[in-house]
Amino acid sequence: MSVLLLSHRACLRHEPGEYHPECPDRLRAVLAALEAEEFSHLIRAEAPEATVEQLERVHPPHYVKAILGIRPAPGECVALDADTVMSAGSAEAALRAAGAATAAVDAVMRGEVRRAFCATRPPGHHAEPARPMGFCFFANAVVAARHAQAAHGAGRVAIIDFDVHHGNGSQACVETDGTILYASSHQWPLYPGTGDRRERGMGNIFNATLRPGADGAAFREAWEGLLPAIEGFDPDLLVISAGFDAHARDPLAQLRLREADFAWVTEALCAIAERRCGGRVVSLLEGGYDIDALASSTAAHVRALMQA
Repeated sequence: MSVLLLSHRACLRHEPGEYHPECPDRLRAVLAALEAEEFSHLIRAEAPEATVEQLERVHPPHYVKAILGIRPAPGECVALDADTVMSAGSAEAALRAAGAATAAVDAVMRGEVRRAFCATRPPGHHAEPARPMGFCFFANAVVAARHAQAAHGAGRVAIIDFDVHHGNGSQACVETDGTILYASSHQWPLYPGTGDRRERGMGNIFNATLRPGADGAAFREAWEGLLPAIEGFDPDLLVISAGFDAHARDPLAQLRLREADFAWVTEALCAIAERRCGGRVVSLLEGGYDIDALASSTAAHVRALMQA
């Protein structure tokens, strides 16, 4: 199975500060794990920068201009909220993360590869249309979905999010657009406080909540309830927000997942893609804050993308 790996060293230059959980070492650990021999057949490419046009399909022009205009001096930081910080390299890193998403869509929709994984940071699923939040600046998964529609004629795109935190930004960007489905499992209660099961958008929003302490069996049960909705949507492309902070060792939440659970949901999603959209899957790195668990869980996810 041909799988494209997109990344860029600029994503290491987003430095939100000492002790910040969304640190460059996260990406270093992921890339090191994907250097193992079993991943030697990945097709590797550098992530381009997203264009302003691509970003403005999701975010208003004034917001895009404001974020890209924040360029702190080397060694300095600007805090946008209590959690979301920009350094000298953050604007380019954010452009590369969104650009990886659109380049992955291009490769998959053109049939150059079947699947793609974007090993980038900062993450994106908390970024609302005009508000940075939760370590995120641009809603990368939605940028990918809109690009698939605008550049490749995709009619329906499904965004699937198994990060431990609800993707409030992704949901806010698509909840009034029935051509994009958003499905999420997440711990409840937990930051950012959204993602109640009753939040349904136009019938295109599907949230499954998991209690603190829930294990892999509960996670799989939740997704067994969500998968039929994804398949019934009959998408032309699947975009995965692949967060690994539901792992049992993650310090920012209290779920008890293991690597095998992430592999299981990846295989289930790939099976839907095979039946519905020619196998087309684009996956984007989101959260995961225990470095070792992040590395091993990402490896399990990419392994499933290669083999499923």
